[in-house]
Amino acid sequence: GATKDMGKMLGGDEEKDPDAAKKEEERQEALRQQEEERKAKYAKMEAEREVMRQGIRDKYGIKKKEEKEAEAQAAMEANAEGSLTRPKKAIPPGCGDEEEEEEESILDTVIKYLPGPLQDMFKK
Repeated sequence: GATKDMGKMLGGDEEKDPDAAKKEEERQEALRQQEEERKAKYAKMEAEREVMRQGIRDKYGIKKKEEKEAEAQAAMEANAEGSLTRPKKAIPPGCGDEEEEEEESILDTVIKYLPGPLQDMFKK
């Protein structure tokens, strides 16, 4: 009787194993199939969303993030050709020498709204 027990320990129980293995295989296959159906469903939904997004981008002239980054990179490379330093930042309007002109134009605007005698005082 010892050989029969040894056979069971080593997985030789032939009566139930094939059936259980078959059921487990079917269960795994069903799970795989469900997963594939789910992935297909979400891929289809995402494709529909992407079509809608592209329509909105075309309507408003918006570019995808990747496209913007690619264009920015190309612009940086074009500016940096033959240059060993990093590209210089553009000076925003209103910085530097232009400030005095702006102050004068503000003063002129204020003078316009003053009564006549006061305007004469400032113009002298």
